Amino acid sequence: MAIFVFLIIFSLMFYLMYKVKYFRTQLPAEKKWLSAKSSIALGSFVFFFGVNSLINPLSTVAIVVGIILLLVGLGSIWAGYKAYRFYLPFAIEEAEAVKEAEMKEKTVTD
Repeated sequence: MAIFVFLIIFSLMFYLMYKVKYFRTQLPAEKKWLSAKSSIALGSFVFFFGVNSLINPLSTVAIVVGIILLLVGLGSIWAGYKAYRFYLPFAIEEAEAVKEAEMKEKTVTD
């Protein structure tokens, strides 16, 4: 189905976007937060790939592989969501501290 191909590509693009952001940031809590978001995106990629393989089963092996990919994807989405919820307050606190430090630096230089 075309919708699952679109969702597979969409989730892969989000995974790549979050990984690029992960490598560009220097803040440790934000790195872990972005890693959790990329885990969710990669899990959704694997999940949609498994669903796509289950829709057009060519053999018993394709069905078994589809079910395994479905379960692995769901597990990765779940673990990524738990990590996302855990690191979100730390990332917010860290971003506020950086913003406050930049504001102090700006007022000192002016």
